[in-house]
Amino acid sequence: MEINAYRHILVAVDFEQESEVVIARAEQLSRLLDARLTLLHVVEYIPPAVESMYLGYSGEIALPDTKDLEDELMKLSQGQMALLGEQLGVPEADRLIRVGATGRTIDTVAAELEVDLVIVGSRGRHGLLGLFGDTAESVLRRATCDLLCVKIHEE
Repeated sequence: MEINAYRHILVAVDFEQESEVVIARAEQLSRLLDARLTLLHVVEYIPPAVESMYLGYSGEIALPDTKDLEDELMKLSQGQMALLGEQLGVPEADRLIRVGATGRTIDTVAAELEVDLVIVGSRGRHGLLGLFGDTAESVLRRATCDLLCVKIHEE
């Protein structure tokens, strides 16, 4: 049985401080295996229906236009991605930002790039949050390659 080394690693980043362990694992594996590292941040799609959601008895949620909100999130993400990419020495072509459902988008990009390994973090949520699904579980369901799930310990 032939085992091929990982040549291209995709790491999903969310720019949260407690997620630094995920980035550290990806960077370490990339260096050890001399593998290409691609960073991916997914801006969750915000459906237009969110604009008319009600919060208890306080009336409508005050949100900017969906397009304006997505544009603002993209601008913030681009700045954070540039900083992280520079810090890790990842070329601009391997710093990706997409809009969509996180798990599905990670799987789509992994398939498009034909990566060998996807690295995601998991906070291991339980109870009601578990019902809505964890990104790692979502990616695992449709994965076309290996998946490394890094446990994030929240304090």
